[in-house]
Amino acid sequence: MWNIRRILRGGLLLGVLAGLVACSSNTSRVGGVIADTNIKLSPGFGVPLEKIVFWGAYAGAAYLILDPLAPNWSVEVAPLSDNLVLVSMRMKRYHAGGAGEARQVFQRRARDLVQYGGFDSYDVVEYEEGLDSSVLGAQRVANGVIRLQGPGHLQPEQPEQTEGGLTVDQNTAPPARITSDMATKPRS
Repeated sequence: MWNIRRILRGGLLLGVLAGLVACSSNTSRVGGVIADTNIKLSPGFGVPLEKIVFWGAYAGAAYLILDPLAPNWSVEVAPLSDNLVLVSMRMKRYHAGGAGEARQVFQRRARDLVQYGGFDSYDVVEYEEGLDSSVLGAQRVANGVIRLQGPGHLQPEQPEQTEGGLTVDQNTAPPARITSDMATKPRS
C-alpha cells in the first residue's frame, strides 16, 4: 500500500514539474527563475545559487525514492498447522544496502515467535531466497517454514489491550514493521 502511495506521490511531483517546464509566456525575460548570484564560501570561492537549488532538488528526489528510514524488509507470518509457520519476506524495491540480511531477518523473526509464543526452540524446515522481476526492477524475496518446538501457542487466547483500534496480546510476537509510518513511530 505504501509503495502505491510513493509511486503516486512521485508521479504527482513529475507531473507538476512537467507542467512548470511547459509553462511559458510571451513576454521576454532576462534571466531565469533563480537569481544569478553566488554564495561565497570563502573570499576566493563561491557557488552559484542555481547549482545549490538543483542539487538540493536531486537530493530530495533521491530521498523520496530511497526512503532511508523505512525498513528494508516487510515480513509476513502465517501459521500453516499446529507448530509450522510460514515466514515470507519482501525487500524494498529501491534500497540503499541490506541486500544480504535476509537470513538474519528470518532468524530474528523466528526467535521472536519462539520468545513471545512460549516455545522452547525452532527448527528451519525450509528456506529459500530469490528475485521477483517486474517492469520497475527486481525485488529480493525470501520464504521459509519453521517448526516451533515445545509447549506454546501461536494464536492469542484472549486479547489484553487495544492500541488505536488494533487488538494487541502481550504473548505474541510484535508485528513486522512494514510501513514507513510504523518505522518512524515504533511501539517500543
